[in-house]
Amino acid sequence: MPQLPLDVFSRSGSEQQPLAVSHNGRRASVLLCNPAAQACGVRPGIGVAAARALAHDLVVQPRDFKAEQAALHALASWSYQFSAQVSLYPPYELILEVRGSFMLFGGWTALLDKIRTGLHELGYITRLASAPTPLAALSLARCNSEQHVDAAHHLTAALAALPVSVLDWEQSLIDRLDGMGVRRLGDLLRLPRDGLARRFGQQSLLYLDRMLGRCPHPQELYQPPQSFKHRLQLPAEVEQAQALLFALQRLLLELCGWLQGEGAGVQHVDIWLRHRQQQVTHLGLGTQSPGRNAEQLTALLRERLEHLELPSPVIEIELCAGETVRLDACSQDLFDHSSKPGQLNLLDRLRARLGDQAITGISAVAEHRPEYAWGYSDPGDSKKHCSGRQRPLWLLPVPRPLKTRNGRPQLQGDLRLESSCERIESGWWDERDVARDYFIATNPAGSSYWIYRELTGERGWYLQGLFE
Repeated sequence: MPQLPLDVFSRSGSEQQPLAVSHNGRRASVLLCNPAAQACGVRPGIGVAAARALAHDLVVQPRDFKAEQAALHALASWSYQFSAQVSLYPPYELILEVRGSFMLFGGWTALLDKIRTGLHELGYITRLASAPTPLAALSLARCNSEQHVDAAHHLTAALAALPVSVLDWEQSLIDRLDGMGVRRLGDLLRLPRDGLARRFGQQSLLYLDRMLGRCPHPQELYQPPQSFKHRLQLPAEVEQAQALLFALQRLLLELCGWLQGEGAGVQHVDIWLRHRQQQVTHLGLGTQSPGRNAEQLTALLRERLEHLELPSPVIEIELCAGETVRLDACSQDLFDHSSKPGQLNLLDRLRARLGDQAITGISAVAEHRPEYAWGYSDPGDSKKHCSGRQRPLWLLPVPRPLKTRNGRPQLQGDLRLESSCERIESGWWDERDVARDYFIATNPAGSSYWIYRELTGERGWYLQGLFE
C-alpha cells in the first residue's frame, strides 16, 4: 500500500475534495496528496503554506502513524477470506500465502482480480505481485510489477531488472552499491558470494538466499481479532447523515471480509457517530437472521440514514459487530434464489424505517391456560410449542359468555360439539387457576369456534377462540 498515509484519510471522504497529508520536519511539507490536489498544482515536497495558496479549499491532515497501523491490521483481518496464512510487513505491506487458494478462486488471475477489486472498494491504492518467496513477491510489488512468478528457478530472471532500492537494506549499504556501479539486482546477484559477505555482512547474503528460495524464510502469522471494532476518522466534518454512507459502506465491507475469513455471520451491528465536544450518536442495524452480505447491510444502512437527523457535524465514525454466529454451509439452501443481492426482506426494511422498538415477534409459551400461552419476543426469535391439540389462531381478549337453550350453547344457532372434551385445570400457584372443559364447536352456518364450560361456579359456557 504505497499511499497508506493518504489512504487512511481519503477513503472516508470525497475524491473531489483536495486532500494532502503533511510531514512535520523542519518545516511542514506535503508528504502525499490526492489527484484533486495534484490538479491544483500541489506536489509532494512543497510546503503546506504554498500548497494552501495553490488550492484554497485544500484539506491538510498531519500524518497519523497509529491510524496507518490500525488500517494495516484491519486489512490483514479482511485478507483472511483469501488465505489462512497472512503476515504483516510494516509499515505498508502484507504477505499472503495463496498457493492453496488458486483452485478455490479459479487461478491466480481470478484471485488477483478478486483481491484488487476488494481493495479498490475499500479505498486503498495497492500493488500486487506473487512469487514463490515472500521477499521476491515484495520486491516485485514495490516496483509496480504485477506479475506472477510460479517457480523458484524463474526468480533470478524475474528479479534481475529490479533496482537495488527494493531491498530492505540500510541506506548506507544501498549507497555503497551505487558507488560500485551496482544498480540492478541482476548485477548484485552476479557478485561473488564470499566478497559479498565480506563487504556487506552475512545478513545481507542470508537476505538474498531467502529471496531466491535457497533457504527458508519463516513468517510470523497474523492472528485476526475475535471481535470486530474499526474506527475511521473523516477528513472533514460531515453535516448530512446520508453523506456518511460512503465511509460507512467501506467499514461494512471490512466487516464482511472479516466475517468471511471467520466463517461467521452477524445479526446486529452498532455504529457510533462521534461529534465534537465528545457527543456521540448511536445507530443500530439489525437483521432477521445472521449473515455477511455487504450489499444487504448497505441497503439497511441507507434506510436508517434517510431518517436520521444529526445534532451536529460528525468527525469520526466507528463500527462494532455484535455477537457472531458460525454459518455452516449445510444450513444454506443451494437452490434458494428468493433474496436478491442488496434486497432487504420486509421485516428488516420495517425495522430500518420504524426502529427496533416498533417491531416485535410473538412466541408460544409452554402454558396450558390459553390466555397465558404466548408472549412477545425479538423478531426472528419466535419459538413454537406444540401441545398436540388443535388450537385456533384468533383468541378473544376476554372470553365471551354464551347463551344456552335446553343446556346447549348458542351462537347464531345451536352449537354442535365436534371434538372430545379437553380438560384444563391449572394456575393454582399464581391465584389465577382455571378449571374448564374445552370443545371445538360448529354452528349451522359452518363456522368453527373454540368454547369451554366452567367446571366450578355457575358452570357457564364461554367463547374463547375462532378457527379460520
